[in-house]
Amino acid sequence: EITMKGTCHCGVVELNITLSDALSTARRCDCSYCARRGAIAVSAPLSGIEIVKGADNLTLYKWGTQTAKHYFCQTCGIYTHHQRRSNPKEYGVNVAILEGVNPRDLGDVLWVDGQNHPSDRD
Repeated sequence: EITMKGTCHCGVVELNITLSDALSTARRCDCSYCARRGAIAVSAPLSGIEIVKGADNLTLYKWGTQTAKHYFCQTCGIYTHHQRRSNPKEYGVNVAILEGVNPRDLGDVLWVDGQNHPSDRD
């Protein structure tokens, strides 16, 4: 585990984030929402996010099954984190908000198949 600071672009939202396994969980999703967003996410347990400031400035977006909960700053629009549909017991955290991390340095990042989500199967 590693704890890092994360901020939105305008700095109104600040988080302390304890990652499950540092940056090794980095992945992208190709569902209709994530593909448009284009962010790389890493994993954190539900207990791993502390909102230091700006909680009242976070906006929630849900769609489809209403399981995934995507949070973003209502001032600058930056996606900070989401409660995952694939595992509602963890968050996906936008790598780009993490202090000292450049997403380009991660190289090739695993893509997960969100278009064919297991929860959508009969």
